[in-house]
Amino acid sequence: MSDLVVAIGLVLVIEGLLWSLWPGLGRKLLEATAGTPESSLRMAGAVAVAVGVAVVWLVRG
Repeated sequence: MSDLVVAIGLVLVIEGLLWSLWPGLGRKLLEATAGTPESSLRMAGAVAVAVGVAVVWLVRG
């Protein structure tokens, strides 16, 4: 469970860095995402979760 908390913290740090360094890019990505169908966003989220779990499993395995 501690790995999950650390992973979420790292995601927040990386996301914060991206928004602070390139706010224009973040705005463009947010605008592009607003027009994307929910089913595509859900699928992308599920794939991201699966990849993240696989990476943690391989590293901690």
